[in-house]
Amino acid sequence: MALGAGAVLALGHSPYDFPWGGLLALPLIFVLWSGVRRAALAGWLVGLGYFAVSLSWIVEPFLVDIARHGWMAPFALVFLAGGLALFWAFGFGLAKRVAGDRVWGVLALAGSLSLTELTRAWILTGFPWALPGYLWADTPVVQVASVLGPHGLGLIVLTLGFLLGLLRIGPVLVTVAGFAALWGFGTWRLAQPVADTDIVVRLVQPNAVQHLKWDPEWMPQFYNRQLAATAAPAARAPDVILWPETAVPFLLGTRADLFAQIANAPQNPKARVILGLRRHTPADGWYNTLAALAPDGTARQTYDKHHLVPFGEYLPLRPLFDAIGLGGFVGSFQPGLGPRRITLDGLPPFQPLICYEAIFPHEVLRGARRPDWLLQITNDAWFGTWSGPYQHLAQARLRAIEQGLPLARSANTGVSAMIDPFGRVVIALPLGADGFVDAPLPAPLAPTPYARSGELLVLGLILAWLAVAMIAGRRRG
Repeated sequence: MALGAGAVLALGHSPYDFPWGGLLALPLIFVLWSGVRRAALAGWLVGLGYFAVSLSWIVEPFLVDIARHGWMAPFALVFLAGGLALFWAFGFGLAKRVAGDRVWGVLALAGSLSLTELTRAWILTGFPWALPGYLWADTPVVQVASVLGPHGLGLIVLTLGFLLGLLRIGPVLVTVAGFAALWGFGTWRLAQPVADTDIVVRLVQPNAVQHLKWDPEWMPQFYNRQLAATAAPAARAPDVILWPETAVPFLLGTRADLFAQIANAPQNPKARVILGLRRHTPADGWYNTLAALAPDGTARQTYDKHHLVPFGEYLPLRPLFDAIGLGGFVGSFQPGLGPRRITLDGLPPFQPLICYEAIFPHEVLRGARRPDWLLQITNDAWFGTWSGPYQHLAQARLRAIEQGLPLARSANTGVSAMIDPFGRVVIALPLGADGFVDAPLPAPLAPTPYARSGELLVLGLILAWLAVAMIAGRRRG
């Protein structure tokens, strides 16, 4: 039952998009928690079912070169799902110690799970994928993230779902009223107007599948697709053209002729081309880089990806893995200096996000460093064609909602999209298509409550949930 409840809960994530399954799973999860002594084990089983379904895409990178890496795919899913489920085991166990009464256990379990999910977003470089708040990404309820962020949204929906597990009419009415209020707030927010700037952005997508991306016979074809899309005429020539992550096979600082060709391809001679590529220095090694090209093809501005993918772009404890012969399976990129805001002549200031960096809500710049828009380049070919690319897109949409900022997204195989500051996809290129789309850049909104407070507000709410559960529950007990 615990495994099944966790799996049903995960169906709220893309591509299933069935958040109402949570209203079936969450009451059962609460009943299981309140009715067993071995709460940590129940929590681990719920988490195992949840993460095994929601993170099933993790096998895809190992199937790109199946002869060499395919044998690792099942181990990756088992160890990742089982490891992340330990957070839920801890949350279930902590709630048992906090709650002295079943009624107040609703707050204890929702608060403790939210605390462990917040921890999961930070510890060991963090991995906040498949957060419970993302279950409602395709409904107006998700607009609550503009106030409380994804963790606060998760805290609220977990609380409302667990209330149903009390099996009483009063809590059921509270849940109905709570979701009606969340839905109403989201509907009201989505009815607000969005203005456009006078900047037109072109999103280029070459549809380079991962097993062909570095094939010498295919690399020129992918390059020419991007070049042709950049040069394509339009009634309103774009002001900035985005190519995806690692869009070209040559390194920054080499092939000046090709960089000049790219920079001079746009119909608008003042247009900027921004693209992803690799760079290498003898002293420091390899970097995953974004570059904004000047008219002569040199890099006017660069940004190095700072939040690297563990076991993908770098290997934690590399000496240990080298000793057992597994170090060669993983790249060795160096991290950049951290998030930064980039300003180019004629463009509003933006914050670049390279692929994986878009999943971290707390790494978007705030305050005086707040950008006017977010720019994500990504290579979602690693995620396969089922759930991974769509979940990655959903998380990018959350960053827009949380900050009140538009987000322009160029992906290697999809989904490339212009996202407005309410998280709505204005225009997109679907997965598996090559070409380009042009879209006006939406104007930013005023800083949202979450953009001003970050995680402080939700951390305070979590601690309040736990404190009330402990004090009121003990008194009642």
